[in-house]
Amino acid sequence: MLPRELLEEREIAMLKPYATKSAYTLGRVRESKKCDLRTEFQKDRDRITHSKAFRRLMHKTQVFISPEGDHYRTRLTHTLEVAQIARTVSRVLGLNEDLTEAIALGHDLGHTPFGHTGEDALDKLVPGGFRHNEQSVRVVEELNLTREVIDGILNHRTAYSPATPEGRVVQLSDKIAWMNHDIDDALRAKLVDDLPPFIPQILGRTISERINFLVLNLISYSSEMLKDLPDSSHRTGDWKTYIALSPSVTETMSELREYLFANVYANQLHIQERAKIQAMLKLMYEYYMNHLHLLPSELNAKNNPQQAVTDYIACMTDRFAEKRFKEIFIPTAWEI
Repeated sequence: MLPRELLEEREIAMLKPYATKSAYTLGRVRESKKCDLRTEFQKDRDRITHSKAFRRLMHKTQVFISPEGDHYRTRLTHTLEVAQIARTVSRVLGLNEDLTEAIALGHDLGHTPFGHTGEDALDKLVPGGFRHNEQSVRVVEELNLTREVIDGILNHRTAYSPATPEGRVVQLSDKIAWMNHDIDDALRAKLVDDLPPFIPQILGRTISERINFLVLNLISYSSEMLKDLPDSSHRTGDWKTYIALSPSVTETMSELREYLFANVYANQLHIQERAKIQAMLKLMYEYYMNHLHLLPSELNAKNNPQQAVTDYIACMTDRFAEKRFKEIFIPTAWEI
C-alpha cells in the first residue's frame, strides 16, 4: 500500500465523520495524477507554498502602509498566523488539518499591494468591483487545486459560507488573527494609547491571552454544537451554525471591530496615506489601460484588457508598485 493510501485510511479512521476526507475529494478542474506520498490536500498545500504568489506576500502590507519598523505584520506573517490558529482548532475538533492549512495558506494570495487600501482603490476602478477572495481564486487557477481548497479560499470572508467545516475554521481564524494583530500594530504605531476597557476585561490584556481565549472559546462552543450535527448533513450542513464563537464573544468581537474602524482605520494619518495610495493606483491603472503593450505577455491583454491590468496591479508587492510608479510618473534627473 502506498504511503498516501495509508494516510487516507488514517484520516477515515481517526477524523470525525463530518470532517472532509482527502480520499473523497471532489477532485480538480483538470485531472492530475495522484502523488504516491502525499494526500491531495497536502499536495495543494505544497503547490501554494512553492508558488510565486505566496513568496510575494512577504512584501505586501497588511494594514499599515509602508511601515518603517521591522515588527509590523505583512500579508505573509498574517497568513502564517491564520494557518497556525486554524490548524490548532481543526486538530482539536477532529477535522482535516491538511485541508485547513492549504486553505489558510492560500486565502490571501490575491490581495493587492498596500493592504485593504489597495483593494478599495481597485474596487472603485474595476467594472463590477474588486474582491480579494475572488482574485485569490484567479491566482491559484494555474495551480489546479482541489475544489475543497478553492471553495475555502473563495469563501473565507465573513459574508460568505464555506462548503466544508475546514473552510469555516479558516474563516473564523482569519478574523481572530487580523483583529488581534491590528490591535498590536496600532499600539506599536501609537495610533491608540491604550485598549478600551472591554478588551482586557473580556478577551485579555496581551495578544497571547486574547488569542488563547478566543481559540478556546471557538473550540468549546463548536464542540457542543457539533454534538447535534446530523450524520447526513456533513456535506451540506450550514457550518456557520455548528462552528462558531459563543454568542457573547461574537458580540464582543463585533464591538472590537467597530473600535478598530473608528480608532485605527479611520485615524486621520491613516486616511491621508490611504488617499495617496488610492491616487497612485488610479494613475497606474489608467496608464496601463492606455499602454497595454507594456503588460507581461502571459496576461493576454488583447482578450480582456481590464482584467489583465487588474491582475497585473493586484499581484504587485508594495515596493514593486512604488518602483513602477516612480518609473512612469517621476522624472529621472539628468546626469552630467
